Amino acid sequence: MTPADLSPCVVRAVRCAVADGELPEEGVVPQRVVVERTRPGGVGEYATPAAFQVAKAAGLPPREVADVLARRLAAEPGIECVEVTGAGFLNFVLPAPSAPAVVLDAILYLSDQTGLATATTPADGTTLADQTAPADETGLGLRERVVRRSVLRLVCARGGTERDLPEVLPVAPLAKRDSDVVARYGAEAAHWRMLAVPARETPVFSDGLLLQGEGNEFFRVRYAHARSRALLRNADQLGFHPERGDVSDAPALLRALADYPLALEAAAHHRAPERLARHLVELADALLDFQYRVLPQGDEKPSAAHRARLALAEAAGTVLAGGLALLGIDAPTRL
Repeated sequence: MTPADLSPCVVRAVRCAVADGELPEEGVVPQRVVVERTRPGGVGEYATPAAFQVAKAAGLPPREVADVLARRLAAEPGIECVEVTGAGFLNFVLPAPSAPAVVLDAILYLSDQTGLATATTPADGTTLADQTAPADETGLGLRERVVRRSVLRLVCARGGTERDLPEVLPVAPLAKRDSDVVARYGAEAAHWRMLAVPARETPVFSDGLLLQGEGNEFFRVRYAHARSRALLRNADQLGFHPERGDVSDAPALLRALADYPLALEAAAHHRAPERLARHLVELADALLDFQYRVLPQGDEKPSAAHRARLALAEAAGTVLAGGLALLGIDAPTRL
């Protein structure tokens, strides 16, 4: 089971509980529930407030609903442990990161389902930030336009439409001193900074956005994508190509890839592009740490292990490109 499988698994548990009479029938089966990585200091690896959502419709205490669901979910193959905490939060522990082939299948499926998952800069000269714009942006400030466009992309990527975009989306405007950030830092760096902090907070800009170094998260994310594409080019020169297989030395990268669908779901559900931005940074850092093990070293000949690692690096690059596209930012292949 991958982390992305947890959401439909919880929905199925609710449906079965209703069918067996453990929960009332009236309007308690949600179409989708949000599962997120557990916050630092929390219990388990993943958590969902789904019991609160069900309890409200069923007229029951959330803890009672959570206990019903926990019993069912604990019997699901691929879930090591389910624990109920607080007033009714469900917390999960999964086995070690899923097999690479399973993770890669999930990434490819997600790319097919989201239309924007592998988007690149359009050939007509517009920027990604201009794509999927709400129909009416009259009277909106620069940051509100940037945030609303990104939220709309996220909502559409999860099957929604512009009708699902809130009429009022609280967005703190740019400080007066930052009215020229696009001219100072470039549109994409400025947009990253606008989206990388919660919409209610005012972003702070600095010349660090212009630095091509480890301290610049915007640079690291785009550089990691460029490195994934460079690895593919270099491998092609060495005469081998990506091929799915076992990879035992990339737990952080596998976990970040497996968690991407959850990050995307949470960002869309909470109308919070910063959640996606944070996950892209985590994924980029994992890929940058892993990149040195992808290609043969010295007199090594390309092996099945190298091909499998290359497939993982390619998938990470695909996710980074897709995530940046949803933020309205280009993913260069060379940087």
